Amino acid sequence: MNAVLIAVLIMLILSGLRVHVLISLLVGSITAGILANMSLSHTMEAFNEGIKNGASIALSYALLGVFAISISKSGLPHALSNIIINSLTHGGSKTKIKWLLITVIGLVSISSQNILPIHIAFIPILIPPLLFVMAKLNLDRRMMACIISFGLVTPYMFLPIGFGNIFLNEILMANISKAGMDVSNVNVMEAMSIPALGMLFGLLFSIFISYRKPRKYSEGKIKNTEKLEIKLNKRSIYICLIAIVVAFAVQLYSNSMILGALAGFLLFVGTGIIKRKEVDDTFVEGVKMMAMIGFVMITAQGFAEVLNETGEIPSLVNASISLFSENKIVASFFMLLVGLIITMGIGSSFSTIPVIAAIYVPLCIKMGFSPMATVCLIGAAGAIGDTGSPASDSSLSVTAGLNIDGQHDHIKDTVIPTFIHYNIPLFLAGWIASLML
Repeated sequence: MNAVLIAVLIMLILSGLRVHVLISLLVGSITAGILANMSLSHTMEAFNEGIKNGASIALSYALLGVFAISISKSGLPHALSNIIINSLTHGGSKTKIKWLLITVIGLVSISSQNILPIHIAFIPILIPPLLFVMAKLNLDRRMMACIISFGLVTPYMFLPIGFGNIFLNEILMANISKAGMDVSNVNVMEAMSIPALGMLFGLLFSIFISYRKPRKYSEGKIKNTEKLEIKLNKRSIYICLIAIVVAFAVQLYSNSMILGALAGFLLFVGTGIIKRKEVDDTFVEGVKMMAMIGFVMITAQGFAEVLNETGEIPSLVNASISLFSENKIVASFFMLLVGLIITMGIGSSFSTIPVIAAIYVPLCIKMGFSPMATVCLIGAAGAIGDTGSPASDSSLSVTAGLNIDGQHDHIKDTVIPTFIHYNIPLFLAGWIASLML
């Protein structure tokens, strides 16, 4: 049996058995080395060489976590919540407030990937204060789970800004180039536009069809778990808004999320929003929030390097070509299916790309896929499963925010709805696009 195939299967099986993804990737790496007759020292040398590629990505996540904690301490999230609560309290139109709430949560979710690059960190900060409003409006939280999930995934798989810059340029395009295909002339936004439209279709379907009917929640349970009245400091909020603008501007100018997040954090410290004596604690808290995501991505890079070092990827590609009988339609379908399985297993599209690119790029070259189609296929295969995976940080964080009062089930109310509304249309859109481009 092929060492690469066995290593990936072992990694998937262990992840499916709820073994932590870091351990699953490490065991898979060692297995690949042993089956390819590599010594343990040779295997670990390749693994260590691979993890170097994920260092800058991990540092970006760590500093973004610090920036997110700083924003939380400014009071801006509760200010947004209170605006909506006050409007509802003073007899505002429920229909208008409903669409205002949907719009605010959607825009904040989208902004968390680029303008306000804090990823999932906004969910425990913003969502719990809004649960009371959702209950008053009888909004279905499954709809909210779909709205937040759309904002967490679609921007990074389509817009090369913020986390999109990491996913599209530093991970997707970089790994495809490393695997031997020239994609220097490929417009990554054009390549990922059809898969992004698939995500948009799922969002609109969830809002206007699946979860448009009212659903009742206990307001008493919300009041027992979330403070509805919090004193706010206007100066802190204004400085927070300036810090967000500064961080975004520095990020665009330097093309570095690290410098952008650092600039925003230093502004919080320089203006006294974060006291000097609180700097260390804030830094530790922020790094702790995002550290696991960074470690998973680093480990996945090491895993991918070991797979390359085995030298058995070409034989797997040739065997796959025989299986597909050079049929692009079948090949594309199974590549997307494998991407879905891997991402569902490890819970991270960012970690999936380095694993599948090393296998898929040579296969796409042999099968005659264009560079544009290859970028689309691998990008979609990596993104499929980020929503709808029980182990995904996106799914877990959505549930954590919506279930603070115990009225939102992780599997029934987050995983299944997001799987149906995003993985299915993304799969079909990616499949069609890979054959058209």
